[in-house]
Amino acid sequence: MNPRLVNLLASFIRGSSDYTLARLEFAMRFERFDAPPVLARLPDASESTLAGRWEIVEAQLADILSYVKQLELTCSNEERGDPAFRRLRRSTRELDQYARALRWVLTVNGGDTTP
Repeated sequence: MNPRLVNLLASFIRGSSDYTLARLEFAMRFERFDAPPVLARLPDASESTLAGRWEIVEAQLADILSYVKQLELTCSNEERGDPAFRRLRRSTRELDQYARALRWVLTVNGGDTTP
């Protein structure tokens, strides 16, 4: 498997752990909002994970990005300044950057995951 894909997938997996904690913290801090969407945990940075689960994760990430965008419109300035909100937004943006990089590498390699 392409080493860039392995590194990006590993970074995405670490970022998804950060998102999970940020999601929990946000849900506990802001009970008036629905909890942020769940993101499936990728088990490892392998070709089979990429082939079998990536499309599902991308769809979930799109839901998460929409949720955070809606929150930014709904929350007050004070709420947007809350550490729980900022952490959720930051972790979501990081995941989006990793996902875009993964998609770019896949596109450049024509979907080929070998080096």
